[in-house]
Amino acid sequence: MLSEWIELSLEETWPESRSGRVRGGTYTPHAPGVLELTPSECRETARACVLSVGIHGNETAPIELIGQCLARVEAGLLPLGAPVLILLGNLEAIRRAERYVDTNLNRLFRHDLGESGMEPDRARLLMRAVDDFFARHPEHERLHYDLHTAIRDSRYPRFVVDPFAETVTRPEQWRWLAQAGIQAVLHQHQHSWTFSHYSKHYHQAQAFTLELGRVAPFGHNDLAPLAPMARLLEALLEGREPRGGDPARMAFFRVSHEIRRHSPDFRLCFADDTPNFSEFPPGTRLAEDGEAGDVIVEETPLSVVFPNAKVELGARAALLACPVPPPE
Repeated sequence: MLSEWIELSLEETWPESRSGRVRGGTYTPHAPGVLELTPSECRETARACVLSVGIHGNETAPIELIGQCLARVEAGLLPLGAPVLILLGNLEAIRRAERYVDTNLNRLFRHDLGESGMEPDRARLLMRAVDDFFARHPEHERLHYDLHTAIRDSRYPRFVVDPFAETVTRPEQWRWLAQAGIQAVLHQHQHSWTFSHYSKHYHQAQAFTLELGRVAPFGHNDLAPLAPMARLLEALLEGREPRGGDPARMAFFRVSHEIRRHSPDFRLCFADDTPNFSEFPPGTRLAEDGEAGDVIVEETPLSVVFPNAKVELGARAALLACPVPPPE
């Protein structure tokens, strides 16, 4: 039954009262797309883990990855040793195989959210689920991995975004991520109201947005490159200390500023298929906007990440980043 949770959640046929037992603990659905795994006994190294997928509905590889983990839990191959909250983000967008329905869900995770509509309502439900989960497990260090795939190729196909917040990222996170096959890290420069930022900002969690390759439909994902990431997730489910690698394997960047779309005639001045982390030299015109004017690279070369000229008015159209040394 647990291995069918994703499919049944999308079909809205999972009975919310249907809990069950697995090796080492229990599972409890709290709402559509909200599943809690509770161990009978926590290991000393256990974290209170939130694993979220499908915040953008067309990003299917992480959903399949979580599905594999749940199947292993149900088969008794992964005994529970830590409390884990698993979240399917934008259910309707997943059903439609679209990034979002009305607005980008991953810009709505803030306490003062005033918007109305399907995605804002979903954001409020997901925020409450995280709040309640962390409140139930105050004795454990908090961790949130929000798993995504990118809409374009990248010089570093597997990278993480480190949200901006006062909470300091612990050194073991860089070691775990390096061992899990992550190739680059992007430090955010300001509050961004993404889901991982929510947990880091409001709950002082260790939290990241993980980009695990490129968008593909269900059944068309190559999960082989994600095997190291699967091993990290399995260790967290078991409450084990994950294996670590050398953070120097990863390239580190910090956002210097961002490009926003202010007018309908906004355009990015490079090819639509430009990969993430492509570097542009000084003097390059990156964007034109009838209201905000041109964006031109100044003295230092800049790498572009998440370029998307078709975002909503006022939304971020690209991040511009510079390389930085690995953390000591």
